[in-house]
Amino acid sequence: MTASRRANRAGLAFVSPTFIVVLVVVVLPIAWTVLLAFQKAKLVDIQGMGLFGNWSLDNFAQVFDSAGFWSSLTTTLLYTAGATLGSVALGLIAALALRKPFRGRGLLRAAMLLPYVAPVVAVAFVWEVALSPQYGVVNDWGRRLFGWDDPIAFLSTREYEVHLLGMHVDIPLALLTVIAFECWRYFPFAFLFILARLQAVPNGLEEAALVDGATVSQRFRHILLPQLMPVIALLCVLRFIMTFNKFDDVYLLTGGGAGTNVAAVRVYDFLTARYDVGAAAAQALVLAAALMILLGFYFKLFGNKVQEES
Repeated sequence: MTASRRANRAGLAFVSPTFIVVLVVVVLPIAWTVLLAFQKAKLVDIQGMGLFGNWSLDNFAQVFDSAGFWSSLTTTLLYTAGATLGSVALGLIAALALRKPFRGRGLLRAAMLLPYVAPVVAVAFVWEVALSPQYGVVNDWGRRLFGWDDPIAFLSTREYEVHLLGMHVDIPLALLTVIAFECWRYFPFAFLFILARLQAVPNGLEEAALVDGATVSQRFRHILLPQLMPVIALLCVLRFIMTFNKFDDVYLLTGGGAGTNVAAVRVYDFLTARYDVGAAAAQALVLAAALMILLGFYFKLFGNKVQEES
């Protein structure tokens, strides 16, 4: 056997475990989901089904014609955009605040990671208790500090009327509360990325700008922000993908009610409430296609710009 053939065989031997794991964990479930999306498959019948059955587009017609599909897609986009921008913005503020050395900085940096590393069931329960209209601490503070007349059900109020500059505005209170929870829980993810990039920015750049008389906002806008843009763009893409498919946070807080019925919760409802595996798989494929289209627009509009800045 020649040296090149031995090298090829060794490479195949090293790659084979990874290939098998990806095939079993990723490729086969995706292929099975695609097959189910084009078949009439109920949960009770799935055990005796073969790989190929009677193919049709009835599941997709059922998904598109079902009540609340387009509203859930709009809710998903609002939820994803708000949570993505909010978590990245909070991570940026926290990274800038904890960038310079001071006493107790290490302890504060470690505390910043608590929302991200804590179990989602535990933190969701804490938020439910804190926001409860009966015994929640938030409503208690609101009555004492802000003079609230009645307690507010943050997680079960679809629209809440707010008086602003003599106008009556209805805000989606439950959706905003879920977005706030998502921003709070995942801002440490952005905090770690941005803080690591800030540590790599040469100190000489800011010192030179300070000598030239640049203000704090000018140093941030013209020195730090261009250095951070590639990382921020990457964070926006990652958080958008993760949040668009998010299920557990919304389901634990509201169960998809009060105007928070995102697409991932609808997939779960198709599976558990209707026991319709085919429709759930079709809904999942529609969700994946929508995400791919949105990411395609993003890379088309901002990909080249981010690549040039990096």
